[in-house]
This record gives sequence, C-alpha cells and structure tokens, in this order.
Amino acid sequence: MIPKVFREVIDLGDGREISIETGKLAKQAHGSVVVQSGKCMLLCTVVSNYEQKDLGFLPLTVDYREKFAAAGRYPGGFFKREARPSDGEVLTMRLVDRVLRPLFPKDYTAETQVMIQLMSHDDDVMPDAMAGLAASAAIQLSDFPFECAISEARVGRVNGEFVINPTRAQLLESDLDMMIGASADSVMMVEGEMDEISEEEMADAIKFAHEAIKVQCAAQLRLAEAFGKKEVREYEGERTDADLEKKVHDMAYDKVYAIAKAGSAKHERSTAFAEIKADIKATFSEEELADYGGLVSDYYRKAEKAAIRDLTLNEGLRLDGRQTDEIRPIWCEVDYLPSTHGSSIFTRGETQALATVTLGTSRDANKIDMPSYEGEENFYLHYNFPPFCTGEARPIRGTSRREVGHGNLAQRGLKGMIPNDCPYTVRIVSEVLESNGSSSMATVCAGTMALMDAGVQMVKPVSGIAMGLISDAASGKYAVLSDILGDEDHLGDMDFKVTGTADGITACQMDIKVKGLSYEILVNALQQARAGRLHILEKLTDTIAKPNVDVKDHAPTMVTRRIPNEFIGALIGPGGKVIQEMQKETETTIVINEDPVTEEGIVEILGVGSKGIDAVMAKIDSILFKPQMNESYQVKVIKMLDFGAVVEYLDAPGNETLLHVSELAWERTENVTDVVNMGDEFEVKYLGTDPRTRKEKVSRKALLPKPEGFVERPPRDDKRRDDRRGNDRNRDRKPRRD
Repeated sequence: MIPKVFREVIDLGDGREISIETGKLAKQAHGSVVVQSGKCMLLCTVVSNYEQKDLGFLPLTVDYREKFAAAGRYPGGFFKREARPSDGEVLTMRLVDRVLRPLFPKDYTAETQVMIQLMSHDDDVMPDAMAGLAASAAIQLSDFPFECAISEARVGRVNGEFVINPTRAQLLESDLDMMIGASADSVMMVEGEMDEISEEEMADAIKFAHEAIKVQCAAQLRLAEAFGKKEVREYEGERTDADLEKKVHDMAYDKVYAIAKAGSAKHERSTAFAEIKADIKATFSEEELADYGGLVSDYYRKAEKAAIRDLTLNEGLRLDGRQTDEIRPIWCEVDYLPSTHGSSIFTRGETQALATVTLGTSRDANKIDMPSYEGEENFYLHYNFPPFCTGEARPIRGTSRREVGHGNLAQRGLKGMIPNDCPYTVRIVSEVLESNGSSSMATVCAGTMALMDAGVQMVKPVSGIAMGLISDAASGKYAVLSDILGDEDHLGDMDFKVTGTADGITACQMDIKVKGLSYEILVNALQQARAGRLHILEKLTDTIAKPNVDVKDHAPTMVTRRIPNEFIGALIGPGGKVIQEMQKETETTIVINEDPVTEEGIVEILGVGSKGIDAVMAKIDSILFKPQMNESYQVKVIKMLDFGAVVEYLDAPGNETLLHVSELAWERTENVTDVVNMGDEFEVKYLGTDPRTRKEKVSRKALLPKPEGFVERPPRDDKRRDDRRGNDRNRDRKPRRD
C-alpha cells in the first residue's frame, strides 16, 4: 500500500527552500517528520510514554546523531560503527533541548524522547540549523501536551546583509554566527559568536531571525492541520490545594523577604531558608505530611521565589545585599602554576576558575571528524565542573553535556582574539573550583589572563558577565541584574551571558523564560551588561595589562620555516630517519605540512631554548644549500682519497663534494697530501656540474695565481678516444653468421 504523504514547503529566498514531510517513514513513533533542504535530510521522531513518573521533573531526552553513511563515509577508528556523540552533536542536542523543555507542562513527567538523525548530507547546508524545526514539527503531529510550535534559525551577516541559514562558505565571510530559537510571538533562546558587534546590531539580528521563524512555525501548523491534529492526551497532573498554598505563603513570605533583604553568603542563606521550611513543615502532623508533604515543599519554593523577586522589583536589592547593577568583589592572579605555559586564577564572589594554557604544534590541533564537517581547531578550550565546586559529592561519569556547552561558549568568546599569525596550537583548560553564578564567564576571564601570561599575543583582552532579568507584566516593572548568583539564575525571567572586548560583543548565550520580551528591554539589558563587562575587564588588565612579550623560559618556542616541496623528502629522510634523529639530537619537535596554495613545505620547530632550534635551522639551511656558479666557498677537508679530497662546505654542514686531485694546484700533484691534509680549511670555486660525470665540480687552483710560464695541457679529444674504443670493440667482435 502506497503511503499518503503530507508536505509543506518554506521559501528561504535565493532559490533555497526547506520542506517538511510526514506519512512515509517511522509511522509507529508518536510523531515523525523528514525535513529537507537541498540534499540534506533530517529524520526526527518523538515518543512519550503514557505512564507518569513520580520524579518532579520531565525526563526529556533530546538526541541528535549524524550518520556517516549520510556523507558516504565510514566512521573513523577501529570499530566501524557510530559510538558516543561528538561534541558537535552534543551542542546541537543542547540547542534543541533548551527551547523545547520549557514548553512542556511543569507537571508532565512521562518519559519523552526526541531523536533527530542526519540521514543525507549536503555540503552547502548546515543541518543543526534545521534540528529545532524538525523536533517541533514532529511534536505538532503528536498528542503531547506542548504549548506551541517553535523553530530555530541561524543568522549570519555577509557584506552588511543578514542571511538566514547561511552555508558554511558564507559563514567564513560573515561577522556573526547566531542561532535563535523562538515561537511565533516570543524569542526563547539565542546563542552565537560575533566580531565585536554592538548591542543594537545583535538585537537587529535577533529580529531578522525571528521573522523567518514565524514563517516556519506557520508551516508546521498547516502540516499538522492537513495531517489531522491529534487531541492532546489526558494525563494525571499534580495535585493543587489553594487553601494550603495560601497558608504556606502566609507563613513563609515575610520571613524569606526579611532574610533576603538582610543580604548574606550562600551557605548562611541556604541554612536560614531551610530552617523556615522545616518550621513550616513542623506545623503539620505526620499524617498530613504523608498526604500532601510534597505540596508543602512546592508551595514553599513558590513563596520563596515570590518574596525574592518582589524584594528586587520593589527595593532594588538582591540576595547578597547588592544593588541590581553591582558586581561582586573580584581578585585575580597570574603565573600561579610554575610548570604550565600560562596560568591564572579569576575569583568573583563565590565563583572561581583556574585556567591553564598549553602551547603546541599543529600536530596537537583538535581534529573534528563528523559527517557534516571535517577540520581542525588550532585553538580550543576544555571546561571542567567537578562536584566539589558546589559543595556536593556525586558520581563522575565522563564529560557532561553542560561542560561541553559551557566550554564551547567560552571558546567562542575568546577565539576571535587569537591572532591569525599565532604559530602555536593553543589549548586552555578551565578548572572550576567554586561556583555560585556563571563559571563559564569566569572561564573567559581566567582564559584571557592565562593567554596573556603564556605570551600569546591576543588582539584584545576579553571579559564575560552573566546577567539576569526579573519582570512583572502586570505592573510593567522590571530589573536587570548584573553578575547573577546561582539562585537568581533559577528565579529570574532571563539568563544571558555576554562576552566581549571594550569595542563589542564576541559571544553570547541567552535563555529567555518570559513571553513577549520587548526588544527595548533586551537592548537595555545588553547595555547594562556592557557596563559590567567593562568593569570586569578593568580588573583583568590591572592584573596583567598586556601579553608577555615572550613565552616562559620552560615553555616551548615555535619557529616556522617554509621550504620548497622538493626538499621535504631530504628533510624527512628514508623512513623518517633524518627527522627522527634530528628531533632526538636537538630535543625539539618538528612537524612538516604542505601548503597546497604556495606548493611549499611548512616546517614547525618547537623547542625549549634556542640551542636546539638553531641546530635544526642550520640543518635545514644545509639541506637547502645550493652553490652558485663561479662563486667561492670556504670548505674543510673531511676525508682523504688517492685521487682527491672530500670537502665540506663550512656554511652548510653536511654538504660535501669531491675536490679532484687535478683541481688542487696548477702544478702536477703526485700525492694529495702534498697539497692538503685532514682538517685543512680553504676556499674553492664552484664550477657547476661536469656534463660528462654529472657530478659537482669545485676547484682550489682556480682561486690561485697561475705560475709564470705555465702551459696548460690541451684538453683531451674525447670524441677521438671514443672512436678509438669503438674500433677496438669492433675488431674484437666475432663475425656474425648468415
């Protein structure tokens, strides 16, 4: 039976379009779509179990995978099968998850899975820009309780013009790369990197992407209507009790407000709030708590949130006693770790990051091998968030998605300030040692100082700040919070992180929780973020004003040398013998790459101190040495022969040639030792290549005055000699039989 297929098309302009199709594949899933642009095809399926779990949160899994077969390739490594997700896939999962999760009801706890798979790849289409569209379209075809259709779009700017879902080639020319997630009426998520753009330009880019997203949301709704939108499933939601809610609120609100207004440290505040909650629970009997103790806890958290938000909106005060635009105390230190190539500590309030920098060759680049992209990163950052940094003990099961995402944000914030001519591969590792509000931004600050401490000549220093927003739609009041605490992150309406230089924004990440946020508030928030960012930047530059001129004494120095491709083989040697011996003798690391544009070899020499590097450079000079016709060179005798002496060019050790006995002196030389001996140094004249022997010819006598009355012997008649040899051969040859 031929399946009935339903299809909607979205026009992107410039002859490009996106199609959404359902009815052909994966029909047992609760919703499935194929989203296609060009030859790029994503299959998205969604399933949600009908049993509610007693978890208190939604167990939602968003999984994005790229199949190597989609690009006609085999997986790398020993096992020829896709395994754990790459960092690129994890980042796409996070982009989709952050927009979908808030749109499910808070009391919906059924196991839910969204699976997005790249089934066909197109070099001109970046699949992550369509993942959010695919997920939402599949959910619209299901019976899930889900608030509204959403979509995501990438926006770039090429030659001053915004472009939706640019190609990878266009992104190379773009001064921004932003992913925006939104519904038809509200922006919900922003993430991206920029070339020092202004706050107003960033807002314009968000507006442009939002208009395209509105079109994509409308297409999903048309597809769902044509397919036959299912009735939303019924599920057992959370219990409610208005009287109990009011009772808990009345007991908690004023006490929480008073503690919040007093301003205190995280531990003291948490202890005080826990005591209030315990006192409230103590007013209920064991039977009552057994019946609705969970509701008491929920209503307490609700009252606590309301009191803290009202304190900020009414009095402009925050949990730790700060004003809304006040930054916590900052202290910094560089060169803390004696053995690293660069290090720094950045501490802001109760958040601390220790960053290290390691310098290497192109061999140390981070290789990216995905079906949708293959390449290398010569600058990369790894972020570690151990449980002790929040005073917790929990299992460590590899790198978390959060660590990948926060590290990527910090990397994007810094990478634009690494100069193009930086000869090193640079790796930053951020160890978060304390966390109470934006350790990713602390990573950016610590990373900047560690880079300058390592002698990496940053174009400009970068700082980062995490901001929050508390707003009340009824009264129209709102408060933008600079340098938010962990608690303020949870109770606020917007969490946004911004990195930048003194001249503009380099990266951002926003999660907007309030509907219909005005662009006026957004720009005001970004402007306040700029003031805070500049304040933090001043603290960084007070600690280290500019990059150190040189790398540390124990850090490697990198020297790059270009050589003609024809000499690469000689430098490597048979089976790598020459280069391996050179690295061992000089205690250096030598990497050779080929430049396909200039057709040259790029030799990277990495070593501690100049002695080993100078020795390698001398060896390269020796390999590249080409004596010029009729030029004079200083040589040294390194071997004696009966018919001459082997001499080595002093300017190019290792380059040797034969000085024939006939070229030692004008007079006839019976014994070579009559003229030269081992170790003698003198000048010779280079006479080119002998056409008969095809060997280089040098002469000592050509630089000596010709003796008076000297008569040169006439040159041999080689042709006559050859004819004579030919006649002798013919005479000895036997007659051929007929």
